[in-house]
Amino acid sequence: MKIKENVLMLDSTRGSNCFIVFDKEIILIDTGLPFMGKNIIKELKTLGIKLTDIKHILLTHHDVDHISNIKLLKEKTGAKVWAHVEDIPFIIGEKDRPGFKKFIGKAISRRLIKDVEPYGENMQIGNIKIIHTPGHTPGHVCMIFEDVLFAGDLVKNKNGNIVPYPNPWNWDYKKMVKSIRELDNLKYEWICMSHGTPCIK
Repeated sequence: MKIKENVLMLDSTRGSNCFIVFDKEIILIDTGLPFMGKNIIKELKTLGIKLTDIKHILLTHHDVDHISNIKLLKEKTGAKVWAHVEDIPFIIGEKDRPGFKKFIGKAISRRLIKDVEPYGENMQIGNIKIIHTPGHTPGHVCMIFEDVLFAGDLVKNKNGNIVPYPNPWNWDYKKMVKSIRELDNLKYEWICMSHGTPCIK
C-alpha cells in the first residue's frame, strides 16, 4: 500500500504492519510475525528493492509480532537494527516478558539477535525522528518522517476510529494515555499504526 511516494506499507504484513521509508537510505520499520519473513523478502524483491540497500531496521518495541524476523532480515540485508534502550533486553533475550508474554517470547528465542543499537535521547535515523512513547512497553517509540507518524502499538485503527491499544496488552495504561496525549503536539497528516489500515489524521 502506497502511503506517499517515499513511504510504503508492505502488503505481506497486514495484521502486523511493516513499512518501508525511502529516505537518504532505505529503512524498514518493524519485522512482523514469524510466518511473514519469507513473504516480506519476496515482496521487497517484487517492489524492486535490493535487500542490501536496506540500511536500517527500526523497531517500535519488543513485542513478538514486531521482532520475529530480525535475525532473518538482518542476515539478508546487513542492516543495523535499532530499538529503545528499555526494550533491548527483551529483544536480545536478556529479560523475560511478564505474564503470558513470557511464553510467547521464548517461542521465538532462536529468531533473536544480540547486536541491537539503542536510539538514545532525541535520536534521528536519517530524517526519521524517534519519539519515546512508553506505556504499551517501557521502550515503545513512535516515529515521524515528514508528515507521516508511525504509531506502533500506541493506537490502532478500529473501524475507522483511532483508539488506544487495548488492555491487557499494555504494561502501563496510564503512561500510554499520556504518550498518546503528547502526540497531539506533533504535526503530521498520515498515521500509520501496526494494527489497522493507515489513514489521514
